Amino acid sequence: MDIQRRLSSWIETKLPGADRVWVEGLDRAAMGHSAETFFLTVNWHDDGGDHSNDIVIRVRPPAPGLLEPYDLRRQFEVLRGLEATSVRSPRALWFEPSGTVLGQEFYVMERLPGTVYERVLPAEIANDPVRVRRMCESLVDQVAAIHMVDLGATGLQSIGNGRGYLDEEIAKWSGEMRRVQRGPLPALEHLAQVLREQLPMQCPSVTLVHGDAKPGNFAFWEGEVTAVLDWEMASIGDPLADIGWAEVLWNTPGSFTSRPGALSADEMVSRWEQLTGIRAEHRPWYRAFQAFKMAVILLVAGHLFDAGHTDDMRFMEMTYSIHPLTQLGLSQLGIDEPLEPGPVLPREDRIVAVRRLQDPAIH
Repeated sequence: MDIQRRLSSWIETKLPGADRVWVEGLDRAAMGHSAETFFLTVNWHDDGGDHSNDIVIRVRPPAPGLLEPYDLRRQFEVLRGLEATSVRSPRALWFEPSGTVLGQEFYVMERLPGTVYERVLPAEIANDPVRVRRMCESLVDQVAAIHMVDLGATGLQSIGNGRGYLDEEIAKWSGEMRRVQRGPLPALEHLAQVLREQLPMQCPSVTLVHGDAKPGNFAFWEGEVTAVLDWEMASIGDPLADIGWAEVLWNTPGSFTSRPGALSADEMVSRWEQLTGIRAEHRPWYRAFQAFKMAVILLVAGHLFDAGHTDDMRFMEMTYSIHPLTQLGLSQLGIDEPLEPGPVLPREDRIVAVRRLQDPAIH
């Protein structure tokens, strides 16, 4: 209740002429592994009468986290820049940088209608191939809209020039790998090396890049995307990075993109090319690059668990996908020789300790 009172008082300062501001709900999102997300309703009264609005709050996660350094302000600026575009993103309302209200900086955005289908798909959708196909098409349409945003008109060119995007990304994620590894990682280290050796010429089109264009970051209503969510890895750079990321995740079991009626990965890319006028070249390299990036993020998750920064067993479970992703990346680059993963999983004694902590019945 104290949080609700503090939020109510802070929001009242953002609504000139409002009084009797109070918030209801404050429900935490079940999905997600980085920033905390809360859904709530803000109510207020002014000269125009009583009002109510559903909003979402994104709170900076405590450090260290999965994506450091974590730039919440950039997310807010991206959403602000997208307001006048065809990208269906939530409208950013207010930013609180001090951390005095909730203990960490946060921003507030409107809550758009629609449902996110992360891994579980209702039967009425799963068994409707026409609707599934339309959902895929609408998703691709929004990815294309992101890549066609006018950076100058929106002011988003201020967050980066994107010219050295691929070099910078490989350096960043190679650095993260080295920062958290507990020993030699033959397969993952070799993947990083071959990515650098086979680095293609960057796409000549420099665009806004979402950074996590997976099906679970799009909300839908009646087969249409109503909201594009989770902009924490957004940047300016190579749009083919988003296509590579989407391709790696396109056939994930449980996703609507893997159901009967869904666009194939080739159809997805073809539709995107037609909409943007950009040619998707070097697709295997981009798939390998994004498999590497995903593997490193999961390696960071394993480090956070192993080092005791979190007891969330989901972080431990993520690590089981590191070697398959690494092997996928290597195969995309024409490397099929077996390489050892090295210590990519958390230590067994740490796993056992957390299981005992969470279930005292385990001996």
